[in-house]
Amino acid sequence: MTELIFREDAYLKSLDAVVQSINERGGIVLDKTNFYAAAGGQPGDKGTMEINGKPIEIATTIYDEMKNVVHVPATAGDLPAPGSPVTLALDWHTRYRNMRAHTMMHLLCACVPFPVTGGSISDDGGRIDFDIPEGQIPGKEELAARINQLILEDHKVTFRWISDAEMEANLHLVRTMSVKPPMGTGKVRLVMIGEEGRVDLQPCGGTHVKSTAEIGPMRVAKIESKGKINRRIRLAFA
Repeated sequence: MTELIFREDAYLKSLDAVVQSINERGGIVLDKTNFYAAAGGQPGDKGTMEINGKPIEIATTIYDEMKNVVHVPATAGDLPAPGSPVTLALDWHTRYRNMRAHTMMHLLCACVPFPVTGGSISDDGGRIDFDIPEGQIPGKEELAARINQLILEDHKVTFRWISDAEMEANLHLVRTMSVKPPMGTGKVRLVMIGEEGRVDLQPCGGTHVKSTAEIGPMRVAKIESKGKINRRIRLAFA
């Protein structure tokens, strides 16, 4: 399987790798990657893959059915042969924005203590759907103030690994109702905001900033009902 370098170092902008295979749709599989593959509401990374001095534009990055990371070229053309060395370069502006937004979504979870039914990251921030009973929906201004305070407090964002068995024994850490934590490789990464995760602690395979201060000021763009149980909260960068 592709070695997921982004899980250890989300700030690595470029990486040398080797082509393992080309799939039937022209997607490129490498031995390792710093490109995040779309999952958990976070978009796949884009950027370039340089082969013998020639750049190939990568439109997005996804997982295949075997959980290998597939780099999808923007256009059809000459593809590298298996065994070819390549250099990956992230579209850093997009990646860093997604890192800020993903960490901001964790702060939203910390301030809204209800089960998560869905979520995604967008160009201006992101949204999470919660199962919130009537009468307990937070106010926009109050919620924005709480999240911005956590951002200003500059809490460190770190992670540690636990075994699949430890994750099974601590399923209370899982906030999502329909999405399972990234298990199956024998270990699960816990993302911790604040000392020992006192602000937020939950399993997550996404990319994050190193401190909440990097998120910058934000606002609650909208709170709306989406069905009987879903209450959608959208956050945006200010």
